[in-house]
Amino acid sequence: MEAYLRSCRDVIKGCSKNSPGLHVVMGNEACDMDSMVSALTFAYFLSKSLDYKRMPVPLLNIPRAEFPLRSDSTFLLRESGLSQDCLLFRDEVDLHGLHKNNQLTLTLVDHNVLPSADSELEDAVVEVIDHHLLQRPPSPSCPVTVETVGSCATLVTERIAQKAPEVLDQQVAQLLYGTIILDCVNMAPEAGKVTPKDSQYTVFLEKRFPKLPQRGALFQSLQNAKFDVSGLSTKQMLLKDMKAASVGDLKLAVSVIYMTLEAFLQRRGLKQDLCEFCHNHNYNLVVAMTISFKDNKEPFRQLAVYSSSTVYREEMSKALEKAKNPNLDLTPMSSPFPDVKAFIQGNTIASRKKVMPIITDFLKDKEKTLYPSGNMEDLDLEDDSNQEQSDSQQCAEDAGIEDDTQFPPTPMNSLVEGCPLDNGLPKISPEVLVEKVSKMASMEDTSPEGQ
Repeated sequence: MEAYLRSCRDVIKGCSKNSPGLHVVMGNEACDMDSMVSALTFAYFLSKSLDYKRMPVPLLNIPRAEFPLRSDSTFLLRESGLSQDCLLFRDEVDLHGLHKNNQLTLTLVDHNVLPSADSELEDAVVEVIDHHLLQRPPSPSCPVTVETVGSCATLVTERIAQKAPEVLDQQVAQLLYGTIILDCVNMAPEAGKVTPKDSQYTVFLEKRFPKLPQRGALFQSLQNAKFDVSGLSTKQMLLKDMKAASVGDLKLAVSVIYMTLEAFLQRRGLKQDLCEFCHNHNYNLVVAMTISFKDNKEPFRQLAVYSSSTVYREEMSKALEKAKNPNLDLTPMSSPFPDVKAFIQGNTIASRKKVMPIITDFLKDKEKTLYPSGNMEDLDLEDDSNQEQSDSQQCAEDAGIEDDTQFPPTPMNSLVEGCPLDNGLPKISPEVLVEKVSKMASMEDTSPEGQ
């Protein structure tokens, strides 16, 4: 695969107005492990076809400078024997320029709609493979594969296994295997992430490649790498696992931070860092969701809302406090800064994926207030309302610790957030349980064994 990836870099360098163009395979803007691996492996799969008109090229949808923040991804690449130097990043390929020259074909993995900044690329999209909530209108020119499985890498594995199993080698298998294991929290049923199809293709890879790392050991190594935020600045911690959403002039960031809120709020120069972070990225609001673990490894969640605007800060806080689906069970706690409202989150299974729909509804209400006549601007949501919401990076976003059975001593960070429950089953309502069982039953009907 490394030779293929290096050839992609050569193709980019030699791309001119007279060249046929590129078929770019691109994950979402969070660029977590699932997006990265799905893009790399699916592009590699496409490159093995003899009938492509444009060279398939995987593109990581972040600037190269941000990639070191994806510590789990860098770890998996290293363990799989791939160099970061052969990867291509968003700031190294001019997608809009290619599109203007009619030289771009685009496949989306791990997301199914483009953000507003890339909306003009829409007519270049020829295929979608995703495991989030389908937000894309149907089109005969763009086949869409969307299933609410635990990892988009599962769907990529399925495609390769069914269409070109010879593409799978030890290296490709390890990339896919590690991603599925991490996203599905070591395949632990109590985490609520894994589906029958995820399990089916995990076993498929294990049987086909018996020299793959032991499942539990690989998961723990990836978890440890994912949660390692040692040495990161506050800005880097906020960016590492962040989702953004906006409406009108209101733009907010939702960041997952793996440490106690007390420790986060005591960081030197925090208020100035938050102010500069918002100024540099044009955010009006920052919602910081922290997660840590008690001695018995039970998850402990806290939440902070920062804004220099009293109105935005209070409105967002009230929306989160009053939320019913889910009820976050927020209890106010003291904050050292007047611009920060802090809460203990009693509902420990409500990860960001479950909180984002609350924020989405808040923004939609704001939109109605701003544009009462109905002439509303587009609501730009780069969030994850994945499986349990009927789903979005869920995706891999909630996979990390929500499906863990063994956790690092002090989990911190991750592009896969959630709450892995080591001791006992998660508290879950009868309604959600019925929904999960129904989904699992429907997935069994389409599992590889049943095909």
